[in-house]
Amino acid sequence: MQEIKAFNEQRAEIYWWLSSLFAAELTDDELNKYHSPEIRSFLSGLGENPSLKEPIQVFTESLNRLQVREDAQLELSADFCDLFLKSDKHGALPYASMYIGKSGLLNDQPAQDMADLLAKHNVAVNKDLNEPADHLAIELDFLGNLIIRSNELEAEAHMNDALHEQAEFIKNYLMTWLPQFVAKCQTNDEFGFYASAAKLLEAFCQLDYTYLEGEQD
Repeated sequence: MQEIKAFNEQRAEIYWWLSSLFAAELTDDELNKYHSPEIRSFLSGLGENPSLKEPIQVFTESLNRLQVREDAQLELSADFCDLFLKSDKHGALPYASMYIGKSGLLNDQPAQDMADLLAKHNVAVNKDLNEPADHLAIELDFLGNLIIRSNELEAEAHMNDALHEQAEFIKNYLMTWLPQFVAKCQTNDEFGFYASAAKLLEAFCQLDYTYLEGEQD
């Protein structure tokens, strides 16, 4: 049980990190940290998993290009704005309802379903993130909370139920639209930083889902 809980902490941190990438533009300080030995070591560690090797390599290459990109922070902020804050025509809006919904962005069922889930688990959304509940950053933040809360459980049966719930969330709330979102990022992110981050996210979600399914066998 302790091994699972230790691994859960790592999983939650990764989801929270990925959430932060899609929540807001990176500041100069945040961008500088990505070039630090600590972050590079963290990424190298993730890349040791065969399923993550290629996405980590592509993400790292985009970081390397950022080091020589003129006005890197401003340009990356512009990329973020063009992809995630403008129109879906030339961007990749990070809302589930843009890919699986049928009515409108703010009133669609995916946003309501996610809002209900947040309320059910009493998880508060970051007040600075003034977005509908089906925003990618909110869904990833919620998953991190779901994982870390399961570490309060002591019975193995309860932990298995929690892992199943996490697997179902990845399957039903993320993988139902994440591949389409990743494809849009690949098409519309010319520089490639956010496209590589999205691809890494998809690979990690798939890897995590496989792990969770295996833990329940």
